[in-house]
Amino acid sequence: MAEWLYESGIGEARAALVIDGAIVKARIERDDVHPRCGAVLAARLVEITAKGREGRVRFDGGEAMLVSLPSGITQGAALTVEILREPIREAGRDKLARAAPTDAHPRAAPTLLERIGADALPVRTCLAHQSDAFEAAGWSEVLEEAITGDIAFPGGMLRMIPTPAMTLFDVDGSGPLEPLAVAAAQAIAAAIMRHDIGGSIGIDFPTIAGKAPRQAVAAAIDAGLPQPFERTAVNGFGFLQIIRRRTRESLPELLRANPAAARARALLRAIERTPPPVPALHLVPAPLHAALAARPDWRDALARRTGADIRFEVR
Repeated sequence: MAEWLYESGIGEARAALVIDGAIVKARIERDDVHPRCGAVLAARLVEITAKGREGRVRFDGGEAMLVSLPSGITQGAALTVEILREPIREAGRDKLARAAPTDAHPRAAPTLLERIGADALPVRTCLAHQSDAFEAAGWSEVLEEAITGDIAFPGGMLRMIPTPAMTLFDVDGSGPLEPLAVAAAQAIAAAIMRHDIGGSIGIDFPTIAGKAPRQAVAAAIDAGLPQPFERTAVNGFGFLQIIRRRTRESLPELLRANPAAARARALLRAIERTPPPVPALHLVPAPLHAALAARPDWRDALARRTGADIRFEVR
């Protein structure tokens, strides 16, 4: 059986595609991302870069890089753009969203609920007073994978490392190298889908001698990872690279960019699901307290949902 689970949480919406009791896709949509992929916005060209091939546009609430300039456009001109990739947060600097010119009328981006609803699979909306279907499918374990990067598979362990240039997977394990590498390839393909990893992906397999064994590893990637994507062959040093379309932050990037805010949203979810009477006072670490203090609307939403006057103090 396959179905999407959906929760409209505080600070984020959550979705999980569950097949035979396990999560194969985990998705989180934060409430503070702007602009979102698929939005069509009225904008103005504020800078022409890259020798006239690209530019920077400004719209209500933000900016984006324009990946192709309309012929003859000049700086300061008004135009309509569609967001192709959401902004990406990185240590030290953030990448602006990417956009392209369009003739479409301005519209909001599809929400997470709308995106999963277009998947032709049943969607079950989960409520706080119900049994926790997300946890039953392994939600916390998936988030832990995203945060730590440690992913176990039969016979070995993967280390998933997001970097500004690419997401890297390192394979470690024991036993014969070819079966280990094939099992790792299957686990990596599943992890890419589970954590919504796009862009450039590098995989460091054990060094395998012979063309046929390396082809078997690449075939395992092809079998487990749906198109579209491009990849290289496994080279003599055991390295393979994959390129997938990237429209937003992966789950590891999202959770690691602001760990305190991610933990705060998880705490709010746990409190919301606590049977009454909900404790009025919660002692939290200083970074988590600061994240909650920065978003008083989250605490207001928690009070409305639980009917309790909840306070947070530094422990």
